[in-house]
Order: sequence, then C-alpha cells, then structure tokens
Amino acid sequence: MTANGLITSDFTEESEPFTLFAQWLADATASEPNDPNALALATVDDEGLPNVRMVLLKGFDQDGFVFYTNYESQKGRELLSAPKAAMCFHWKSLRRQVRVRGDIETVTDAEADEYYASRARGSRIGAWASKQSRPLESRFALEKAVAEYTAKFGLGDIPRPSHWSGFRLKPRSIEFWHDRKFRLHDRVEFKRTEGGWDKVRMYP
Repeated sequence: MTANGLITSDFTEESEPFTLFAQWLADATASEPNDPNALALATVDDEGLPNVRMVLLKGFDQDGFVFYTNYESQKGRELLSAPKAAMCFHWKSLRRQVRVRGDIETVTDAEADEYYASRARGSRIGAWASKQSRPLESRFALEKAVAEYTAKFGLGDIPRPSHWSGFRLKPRSIEFWHDRKFRLHDRVEFKRTEGGWDKVRMYP
C-alpha cells in the first residue's frame, strides 16, 4: 500500500516499463494536486553545461515520451544541436520518481499539427507572440505582440508556426524509484536491448 492508501502490486516484478509508467501516471493523475504530467527536462549546451527546466508530457507510447516547445528557445536549440536528454518525474503525493535517459527526435508535422490544434486559442497565439528564451524589454512588449497576432488572425484559423513543434525522447533506460522507510527504497532500472528490455534491481 502506498502512502496515500493506493493498493498496488510489487512494481519490481514488472517486466515492461511502459505499462508500469502508465499505471504510475494514472495514480499521479488521481493524487497530485497540479500537473501530474510535469517533468524536469535536462539538456546540454554547446559548452557541455547542463540546463534543466520543467515541461509537460503530452504523450507517450512504446517509441518514447513527447513534449512540445519553440524550436528557437534555449531547450529547442540545445536539443537540435545535441539530441540527447534526460527526464525526471517526481510525484510527491505518491513518493515515487521515474528517471528517463535517451535520444531525441523531432515529431512529425502531422503530430505537431494535431496537438497544436488542440491547444487553447490564446496558447496558439502565444506561440506566435513569444520569442521564447530571448530578452524581453517589458511585459507591455509581450502584451502588444499578443494583441497584434490576435488582430492578425481575428476569428480565423491560427496556423502552427514553423518554429513550434515537438520532440520525442526515445529511452535507452527508464528507472522507477519508490520511497521506503529508513531510505531502504525500491529501485528498478530497465535498459533497452535489441529484443526488448533488460531489468535490474538497484541498491537504494
């Protein structure tokens, strides 16, 4: 039984990571007060210096974990230049953590178009108005840009900007961690192989 009363099976016995991740994300959706799909995303710049920030997971399947951003932002430029990354999900209400490391690929235009079309109208306008990660002289300048694009598109369709799209992290490894008393935590790592996944239990 977890700290919040959820009855669960022994996750260390699972043989496949994505089924386990889906269950943990469902549990987090039921228990976390905000953004159960939030994750810390780590990238590296051209000097080898790491950067980390919070983003939202927008989809996952056996191919990997998908999120969206401005390709001209700092993380966008870093991922296009050095297409490897790490993710960390932490669900405090469940005392669980998932770490993911792997290679980055861009999503297809069709995938990006579908997700962009599902966003709120204001968010679609914001994708045009925000020069993400670049200096902003004032809040008024941002609001002015939003007003200009709102007038430009009127009540019509708002196309997806060419610089706004998504990335997929294709995991080489996925690690699941669950808090236990006296820091004797449960910890399991899955590593991708040509035939599927190898699993090893780790010391806490």
